[in-house]
Amino acid sequence: MEKRVLGKTGEKLSVVGFGGIVVMNESVESAKKIVARAIERGINYFDVAPSYGDAEEKLGPALKPYRDQVFLACKTMERTKEGAWRELNESLKRLQTDHFDLYQFHAVTTLDEVEAIFSPNGAIEAFLKAKEEGLIRYIGFSAHSEEAALSMLERFDFDTVLFPLNWASWLGKGFGKRLYSKAREKNMGILAIKALAKRRLEEGEEKRWEKCWYHPVDDFEEASMALRFTLSLPVTAAVSPSHQEFLWWMCQIVENQGTKISEEELQILKEKAQKLTPVFPLDHS
Repeated sequence: MEKRVLGKTGEKLSVVGFGGIVVMNESVESAKKIVARAIERGINYFDVAPSYGDAEEKLGPALKPYRDQVFLACKTMERTKEGAWRELNESLKRLQTDHFDLYQFHAVTTLDEVEAIFSPNGAIEAFLKAKEEGLIRYIGFSAHSEEAALSMLERFDFDTVLFPLNWASWLGKGFGKRLYSKAREKNMGILAIKALAKRRLEEGEEKRWEKCWYHPVDDFEEASMALRFTLSLPVTAAVSPSHQEFLWWMCQIVENQGTKISEEELQILKEKAQKLTPVFPLDHS
């Protein structure tokens, strides 16, 4: 599995990241098997959040034997110092670890949230205290809005950004381009989510994948072009969507086809993107 350097941190992460939601609703035994198989395939970057149902409880015991070999990232949607401090400590307990390699503000979507994070007694204070005490090593954020993400970058020297870098949104709407160039300027670690997203679900449309709130790629071939599009950008890694089938597809793609995309494939994606309603930008961003 190819590994890339995470911005200015110097850490080397597998280009496929393990999205913790993969083990949500799995049995403890099944979660252990999935994690062991991921480690075997060379994955060393795991990302989880309290909002992913019981994913933290399942990932904790499964990761325990490998904790010192992996880069573990967690997140919080709390925006106050007190809330973030409490949730950080609850997550550490559930994940059976004494520290996170990366702790992130989760899904920052509005400028009001940015304001709250950086106001007196805002969540940034909990993050700085946690870093001082060795509970977290690096500080990052994830966002679904480009405006909010750019505002976050102006307020603090973050180590990483976790953002939707997705073919349909990028090629269809140019979504992500401004943030991406700003993050590169700052030599931040750029981590991608939603690489395998295709379009929004239509009203009343039945979900094919119950843990996906959008319609993902339709088949392996489309997944391959989608993932290689994202990994052909100078990102460190792409985090897998919520079902293990996609995680194993991603491993297979990187192992057998690498991380580059051809001009011809890019053209195919561009044409597809013109006909889609991409997941991003979201209406309220």
